[in-house]
Amino acid sequence: MRICLFNWKDLAHPAAGGAEVYTRELLTRWAAGGHEVTWFAGAADGAPAVEVRDGVTVHRRGSRLTVYKEARAWYAAQPAGRHDLLIDEVNTRPFGCARWARGTPTVALVHQVAREIWSAEFPPPLSWAGRHLAEPYWLRSLRGTPVLTVSPSSRDSLREYGLRDLHLVPEGITRRPRPSVPREERPTVVFLGRLAPVKQVDHAITAFELLRRVLPAAQLWIVGDGPQRDRLERTAPPGVTFHGRVSTEERDALLARAHALVVTSIREGWGLVVDEAAAMGTPTVGYDRPGLRDSVAAAGGTLVPPDPAALAAALARELPGLAAAPAPQGWAGGAVPWDEVAERFLDTALRATGSAGRRRGRLTRHEADTEQ
Repeated sequence: MRICLFNWKDLAHPAAGGAEVYTRELLTRWAAGGHEVTWFAGAADGAPAVEVRDGVTVHRRGSRLTVYKEARAWYAAQPAGRHDLLIDEVNTRPFGCARWARGTPTVALVHQVAREIWSAEFPPPLSWAGRHLAEPYWLRSLRGTPVLTVSPSSRDSLREYGLRDLHLVPEGITRRPRPSVPREERPTVVFLGRLAPVKQVDHAITAFELLRRVLPAAQLWIVGDGPQRDRLERTAPPGVTFHGRVSTEERDALLARAHALVVTSIREGWGLVVDEAAAMGTPTVGYDRPGLRDSVAAAGGTLVPPDPAALAAALARELPGLAAAPAPQGWAGGAVPWDEVAERFLDTALRATGSAGRRRGRLTRHEADTEQ
């Protein structure tokens, strides 16, 4: 098959995040399986306009605001029938692929809606206009397009915008064994994520201050980087250590040494960090927010009302037992291996567009040799 995905950024972009990791894992697996895969994204400093990475052809044009116009112009220049499937990956604003697909089967991929995130990222009246005018308008444009999303929470949110052709696809994870490191002797809480307003790192720190009144020896590790780091480091209380951005190996070791992960996001599509912590044998205490209520429950963690006092109370109840117990082996959360995600995503997209026969109808050279 010939698959083309549109996302306003790829992993070369400094603002790339979990959605782009998800995209890379799928596209590279499809390419390795013999499909012809294209990723259209916005321009990024230092990245070429066109390159092939891990079998995926990446086209980069346009800024954050103009990438949508550039995508349409680029697609209009392609020969009719050039692609077999288009994927409109929505980061708040759709590309509108279904309107200009020229008969090509099209699906949208929406990890999460923004909703409350508007108020965290923008001042009024822009936040109000984004939440109540722009986002509803953009999402309503997806009516009539099959929409794939990664959690029941996101599906429920999309239904509230009037979308009905909704399909669940799994979140993915790379399974790694728990490193052979001991747990910390002191009760240790870890926060892992981008230090940005939507993650509400301040809530984790406030909860930790309340926790220290009950467990004075407790410590909080903050792993990650972002625009709020300087301010958070200047104002953090004793017992908080900032580790910054670390390697995958160091991240796994920190998760394995800690006793609990805290997640305080306003909302998530899923919350893969919960699964990453579970794989290291570390449970999550997290806010009962969209996305997190799916991932935390699937990993056997604890959900609390979105309030620092409730988070602190839950940690005070659970940390002593966790600190006294031997380091456990990891366990699985709700995310599944990436090979399974890639297979299930493509099957779901083809069924949703009524194109299920195309996957075998247009064989790759390797598949054709196998059939003969």
